[in-house]
Amino acid sequence: MDKNHTGLISIQQVAKDPILLPMLLPKPLLIANDTEVISSTLAKGFGTNDFISIDKQLKPVLMRGYENITSSNLLKCNSIECPNWFRSHSNLIPTLSVIGNVSKSTGILMLNGENDSQTPVQQAFLLQQRLTDINHPDHSLITYPNLGHVFYPSSQWQTSDGPIQQYVLADLYAWLEAHSGLSHSFVTPSAGNMTSISTDTGSNSSSGKSR
Repeated sequence: MDKNHTGLISIQQVAKDPILLPMLLPKPLLIANDTEVISSTLAKGFGTNDFISIDKQLKPVLMRGYENITSSNLLKCNSIECPNWFRSHSNLIPTLSVIGNVSKSTGILMLNGENDSQTPVQQAFLLQQRLTDINHPDHSLITYPNLGHVFYPSSQWQTSDGPIQQYVLADLYAWLEAHSGLSHSFVTPSAGNMTSISTDTGSNSSSGKSR
């Protein structure tokens, strides 16, 4: 940043910032990933295409966005996901504390994108370690480099929306098929990073992202 513009940030900088953008613009605009459109939208919103004040202009907008997603009044929230969706997470019983109650006859599959910014892959490793500690006989973890929360190519800082990659679906199908007792196979598992412990395949199975 230019020393003559201390306390300021350019519209161009904001338009390229993967952390600020999701808090300023709607998802459809981000998915399009059109830098020119993003910059012009920001310029229109802030009333300039040059520099804006971090404290006087950017900060108030970010604070209003935060107030929206933490609001107890649904009418003040401009996102369909808040606030109940966010608050529901804090009310969940931690998975690590209840995983020991899962029947040992239940197979567990964990899938996690390594660039998941909402459910960090480290949480999947902790869940896997907990399953190992309690000697759960049938659990598998597959992690996917460069994929985000919805199993679509994403950066480490922002989840990109898009269709689940076919090789993830192939892994899921292969696991379900293996636990179904069927002998035929229509898909080939991907080259995802898989860690598996399977000493006994029970009649019941479940799958899901670590949370």
